[in-house]
Amino acid sequence: MYQYILCFLKHIILIRTLKILVTGASGFIGSRLAAKLSENGHTVTGLIHEHDTNLSIQKHKADLVNARFSVPNETYDVVFHLAAVTPMEKDKNKIKKVNYDGTVNLFNHIKNKTKFIVYASGLGVFGDPRNKVVDETTPLKPHTYYAQVRLDAQRFLEKNCKDNSIPLTVTYFGEVYGNGGWFESQIIQRLQKGMFKLPKSGEYYRSFVHVDDAVSALIAIAEKNAINETFVVTDSNPVLFKEFINYTCDELGIKHPGSIPIFLAKAVMGGDFVKLLTTSIKTSNAKIAKMIQFQYPSYREGVKAVISHS
Repeated sequence: MYQYILCFLKHIILIRTLKILVTGASGFIGSRLAAKLSENGHTVTGLIHEHDTNLSIQKHKADLVNARFSVPNETYDVVFHLAAVTPMEKDKNKIKKVNYDGTVNLFNHIKNKTKFIVYASGLGVFGDPRNKVVDETTPLKPHTYYAQVRLDAQRFLEKNCKDNSIPLTVTYFGEVYGNGGWFESQIIQRLQKGMFKLPKSGEYYRSFVHVDDAVSALIAIAEKNAINETFVVTDSNPVLFKEFINYTCDELGIKHPGSIPIFLAKAVMGGDFVKLLTTSIKTSNAKIAKMIQFQYPSYREGVKAVISHS
């Protein structure tokens, strides 16, 4: 019994209580991150835009595009910057305003209020790795406007965090899926209605990660104080996109979809998004896998879980 008590006390001591700010706290990843951080005993403030949220955390309304927005007058142990428009956004002006200008505005408001920044990016900044496995050492060579803006924001943070002696860690997320979000609205529901087609026949590899594992990775970075690092955050099983979709269909009990010519896909979904989607990218998650135990080590477990809870 004495040993169990010692282990419990050691766990409590090792996990510090942190004061944390989360941007994009009403979003798909941010809402789950804020809730889990709060559940872990941390003090969490969520920056939200217009959308209301039922999160039981302190919420602060702020539009990062407006340079005159405010941030609570607190000092934070960690700021998670997740607020961004997705690659599905076609308006280049909006992409720059939210993903770059919003990052600059945020930094100018928090540079004297935070001890550590975690910036969430995506695999698009690696461009086309041409069948090479992507890890944290892979050069960043974005090949779309959206990904270039994401990298520009990262470079801004790298320079200014260094100039202000603020540790910065960057996460490169794969396709983050789970209950709610794009996977249900753009994949499952469209498959069920017979409205989904595979661009380029789905013959390209993608790297996925369930949202619960994405959140676990972010929390581990904060709780283990993994400063000045980069992490590729995906599951352990890169998969052809058509196999991912066909497996989803099999779990739903519906027929596999057909394909759509690439030029038609670009006309409907936008050239940048289709280029990102149809670029093969295989990743290694060896680094982040040393810090967390994946609840969903491959898309199979994750997709099955999503559908069973839909």
